[in-house]
Amino acid sequence: MKFKKSYGFSFGSALMLTFFTTIVLMILMYFFYDTIIVNFVLEFALLIFLSSFIIIQYRVEKLIFKRIGRIFERAGDPHLSEIKKEQGPSDMESLSREVQKFADEKRQEVDVLNEREHYRREFLGNISHELKTPLFTVQGYILTLLDGAIKDKEVRTKYLERAGKGVERLIYITKDLELIAGLESEELKLNYTHFDIVNLVQNVFDLLEMKAKKRNIRLQFDRDFEFPVWVKADQERIEQVLINLLVNTIKYGKQDGWAMVSILIDEKKVKIAVRDNGEGIKPEHLPRIFERFYRVDQSRSREQGGSGLGLSIVKHIMEAHHETVVAQSVFGEGSTFIFTLEY
Repeated sequence: MKFKKSYGFSFGSALMLTFFTTIVLMILMYFFYDTIIVNFVLEFALLIFLSSFIIIQYRVEKLIFKRIGRIFERAGDPHLSEIKKEQGPSDMESLSREVQKFADEKRQEVDVLNEREHYRREFLGNISHELKTPLFTVQGYILTLLDGAIKDKEVRTKYLERAGKGVERLIYITKDLELIAGLESEELKLNYTHFDIVNLVQNVFDLLEMKAKKRNIRLQFDRDFEFPVWVKADQERIEQVLINLLVNTIKYGKQDGWAMVSILIDEKKVKIAVRDNGEGIKPEHLPRIFERFYRVDQSRSREQGGSGLGLSIVKHIMEAHHETVVAQSVFGEGSTFIFTLEY
């Protein structure tokens, strides 16, 4: 069975050639001689078979296998050498399977490269736009002051305050980009500890209380927790996840609405859900909301400020924890963001 698998192509081809030439020889001998010399025919058939097998085997290895092997070697793929070592040089089935696999992998690599190139162009365009807005704002105020407005104390103070806000936004964007770069390159090390997620959520509520009051949005749990709920994660990063999600509900939630956090413990994970009763997200936007700088409503997002990186940071932090975050929304009714943590 091993012989047939390793040299099946050559064996089958040699057998076919032998059969064909033997039939031809027998026909010729029948017409040119009155009798068939059986021994001669059998010896001739054996000789044809052996010579055909050797020639076909050599040609297959020389012309097909080695040439394809050079393609694999140039591409740095070790699969072909494994076939040659384990299965034989003319195992056409394995060779065909590996070539097809090789082609599929290269096609996938090309698709990934094209997707990354598209993403790179889009990202550069987005970051250019995000940085350009506060830069031009700061530049405009400074140039106005230099043109003479600096002499007016009231105007000077107002313009310097606005320029300062523009600089703060630039710093905010830069810090968020630095954080994402660290998470993607795995240079940012996570400090795993056990902590009470209920207490952490309450601390975030307290931190964002004044921001929520400006839009009269209530920050609350879905129920009272009598006991701590312990999770294992990087507490500082999970706090950032909660802040980013709750800030989103405050910015884009309904005026006089609410933002609710629920904590569910199942057999394997702790699920934390952040809900709001805002305007929700249209279905066509849901697959892209975790992308950098992607905004569902461009004009409203500009008015609310921020770096446009909040949800992207959430996604990267959860991926760094090897956990998931998903978004669910019904347009006109509200949105829910759910992420998981270990016990």
